[in-house]
Amino acid sequence: MIRRRYISTRALKDGMVIDQAIMDKTGRILIARKTTLDDFLIDALKKMGISAVYIREGEEDPEEAIVETLPEVQEKIEKLKVADRARVDLSESVKKRVTEGIKFLYSHTASVDLTNKAASVTGNLMDSIMENDAVALNIDALKVSDEYTFKHSVDVAAISMLIAKKSGFSEAEIEKIGMAGLLHDVGKSKIPNQVLNKAGKLTEEEFGIMKKHSFYGYQILKEKKDIPQDVLFGVLQHHEKINGKGYPMGVSAEQISDFAKILSIADIYDALVTERPYKKAFSQQDAIEMIMAKTDELDINYMRDFLAIIILYPVDSVVTLSNGEKAKVVANNPQYPLRPKVVGLKTGMTYDLSNDIKCASLIIE
Repeated sequence: MIRRRYISTRALKDGMVIDQAIMDKTGRILIARKTTLDDFLIDALKKMGISAVYIREGEEDPEEAIVETLPEVQEKIEKLKVADRARVDLSESVKKRVTEGIKFLYSHTASVDLTNKAASVTGNLMDSIMENDAVALNIDALKVSDEYTFKHSVDVAAISMLIAKKSGFSEAEIEKIGMAGLLHDVGKSKIPNQVLNKAGKLTEEEFGIMKKHSFYGYQILKEKKDIPQDVLFGVLQHHEKINGKGYPMGVSAEQISDFAKILSIADIYDALVTERPYKKAFSQQDAIEMIMAKTDELDINYMRDFLAIIILYPVDSVVTLSNGEKAKVVANNPQYPLRPKVVGLKTGMTYDLSNDIKCASLIIE
């Protein structure tokens, strides 16, 4: 069984596995979670002034016996259970139409039919959201393609639409931000393949080329007279930061469109949880924590709405707490997706991770 232990940096030894991400002040990952430490990394932690860290101990055992739940514990679980909010669910026929549509958009950027096709794909997503009044998202259920560009564009569109819905946008605005999400990376069609698909880290010059994609996207779309202005600014500004350190223009909070502020959150989250040739995917839990650390870059109100649409631990899923106990999720708190209410399968104890102060030191491993 995997256990998580908090120990002094001075006590770290070569071969230990760190169980948290170490980031700099800008939110960049310096040491990824689950990295095996060596003397160089341990020395780096000390030089950064980090006094203690979480480490992982033990081994994951896929054959570990399922905990038998006593009848009285099961009864308590059923009594406390609160159904999750309705989530977006794409049928196979919708996934097929969306996949075909998004492939057309990125391979026919000069087409006079681009706007109509984008509106059609957005309409499919909108229907899926409105069909069961979806207010939440399980990102794994969205997958429409193994091709990163297509998958990423649909993910960003769906996430952005749900954030906009949570934020009180009108249905017309929700559809427009969905279109902006689908088209936010269309400018990458003008980036050379050797830069776009490079497996290793980009050089400073290559990154400078890559940073032009949002402006290229704006140029492509502004030629389409029927693309709404909100969509254009969302595409142009989706890499801007509220502290003024984004690109392509380096504008700050009041100069960034609401569409772009929402797209930025969706774009960063989906990029973090998606594996690429040059990086491993972060867990959804780590990605959430990293998003929450970016309060100097991302709009705090839209960040809260984003947190409210994410369900990391669906009701009835079994998790392992940092005290070693296995527990079943009985209710989620929309404002704290990392800290649901759970019931211990052996003890029957209720752990309200987001509201009970006695649970403050407990986490889900």
